[in-house]
Amino acid sequence: MRNSVKGSARGTLRGSGNRRARRSALVLAATVAGAVLAAGCGIRSTSVPVDAGAAPSRVPCTMSAEDVTTQTAKGVPVQIYLVCSSQLVTVDRTVRVDRTGADRLQVAQALLDELRRKPPATERRAGYSTAVPQNLRVGGPRGGDRQGTLRLSEQPEDLRSEALAQIVCTYAESDALAPEGTVVLGGPGNYAPRGYVCTSEMKTRPKAASAVGTSSGSGSGSGSGA
Repeated sequence: MRNSVKGSARGTLRGSGNRRARRSALVLAATVAGAVLAAGCGIRSTSVPVDAGAAPSRVPCTMSAEDVTTQTAKGVPVQIYLVCSSQLVTVDRTVRVDRTGADRLQVAQALLDELRRKPPATERRAGYSTAVPQNLRVGGPRGGDRQGTLRLSEQPEDLRSEALAQIVCTYAESDALAPEGTVVLGGPGNYAPRGYVCTSEMKTRPKAASAVGTSSGSGSGSGSGA
């Protein structure tokens, strides 16, 4: 009787052990199958959720040396001011003029053309833009205007502040257009021209260009503008 009980107990233990072994085998198989499926889908297993976020973007207002090189062309090297991150930032350009500084109006128009032109794709990706109207033109002084006056096809005060700041600071870089650091601008109307100075505040706060860096443009001088 005792032997039969022991045999029965051993059979029960063996049966229980076999069931546990089968369950362990099934769990292991399911785990392996899940790992194979994940690997087949290209999913890398991880113990914590991962948020990769958006793709990294280019640092604003900076361009690679390669981008700058591709924009160079034959001509006279100049710098113009574009808008980037709500400030004025210089970029390199080349303009075609017969003789540097020989014809003030030619230099003024060449620089204005660069300001009016839509920045190339590499600059736009870096955050550069221009506020200067594409139809804006520049001409010489009228009789009675202060010497060196440039008259735009729109009143300077009617332009967007950023556009006025771009023009003033770009022209101020040219000795031919601002020999004393003051850019004298007028418009198509009969209003007297005004003198503008490119200040550090105008560069950092171009939206305030119409309120800073201005002075009276009146004064005696030849109307030839030569």
